[in-house]
Amino acid sequence: MNRIQCIRRLAAVLTGLAGTLLASAAAAPAALAVRVPPPGGDTGITPAPPPTVTVVTGGMPGWQIALIAAGAALLAAVLAVIADRARAARRRQMAGAA
Repeated sequence: MNRIQCIRRLAAVLTGLAGTLLASAAAAPAALAVRVPPPGGDTGITPAPPPTVTVVTGGMPGWQIALIAAGAALLAAVLAVIADRARAARRRQMAGAA
């Protein structure tokens, strides 16, 4: 393996790890949040919130969401196969020239 490729791969891995660390550090305060009661007179019993009624006037049905997800997965698979075949053909062409 070429030394530059090794350094490039190492830099890509370190960049990915840094991005993951940054994303988890950004999400951690929200995930670890605790509600602190106001000072004084708190009995520890909180009344139940009033019932809420959700009114859905629009949106997308579940079958449409599933159809879009299946189409995106199929498109990604087709593009991956095309890219793999193009790369394999390029390798064969470079091996034949050498």
